Amino acid sequence: MKKLIILALASCALAACSRVEPGHVGVKVERYGSAAGVQDKALGVGTYWTGIGTDIYEYPIYTSNYAWTNETRCDDQNTCTGANEEFSFQDKSGLIVTADVSIAYRVDPVKAPILFQKYRTDMAGIVAAPLRNAVRSALVDGASGMSVEEIYGAGKTKLINQALANVRRYFEPFGLHVEQLYWAGPIRIPQSILDQINARTKNEQQALAAQANVATVKANAEAAVAKASGEADATKVKAIAEAEAIRIRAQALANNPKIVGYEWVQKWDGAMPNTVYCSSSQPCVQTGQ
Repeated sequence: MKKLIILALASCALAACSRVEPGHVGVKVERYGSAAGVQDKALGVGTYWTGIGTDIYEYPIYTSNYAWTNETRCDDQNTCTGANEEFSFQDKSGLIVTADVSIAYRVDPVKAPILFQKYRTDMAGIVAAPLRNAVRSALVDGASGMSVEEIYGAGKTKLINQALANVRRYFEPFGLHVEQLYWAGPIRIPQSILDQINARTKNEQQALAAQANVATVKANAEAAVAKASGEADATKVKAIAEAEAIRIRAQALANNPKIVGYEWVQKWDGAMPNTVYCSSSQPCVQTGQ
């Protein structure tokens, strides 16, 4: 009987204890008595006595991630299940845009009591309400000055970075460090607008391809012209050189007639002429023999 009493007391003692897990800090809250309120100093890892009226809230001091996404799935009977936490906002023309967003955050262990005093809830409650609301507000403000084409295209990085800066600046004084904010998937826009963007993109790509073809044809034509011009110049230079060589040779022969006789001797095969040429003023010459 005594053992049962001891076990019962031990069970009650354990039930009245709370543990702060590794990677977390605890915030101790007294609900009753003169010490009621939030303890100024955060609790480290360990097991703590939490009697009646005492609560301990845990906050992660490591980087945690959460994704607000549309997880709804519908069957053939149009029965849908799953949560839809996607963000919805409008461009400057009022067109509705939806998107899934992920966030990375951690809590400053020193400022954890300040964070609790501000929101009076655990980390899950902060993520579900004030943190989500701040992200949505930042996206709405940023998107209101952009067109849907900018949000869907090159401007989406600017939009999410601007939202990150605003959310980070708001929560930093309370000890909640927002490290990252990023799109968790493609931004969703009305199908009609998406079709227009795709059609315009296709036309632009075709135009660029046509310009590239024109440039290629032009380059080939210029190369052919350059080649022909080069060949013509080479032929001209060769002809000029040959003509100059002939002129120089002719001038040399004219200035020195003995060269003709020398070249005749060089070409003579030693045979006597077999043809006789005579005239009244010249002696007879026999050739070809």
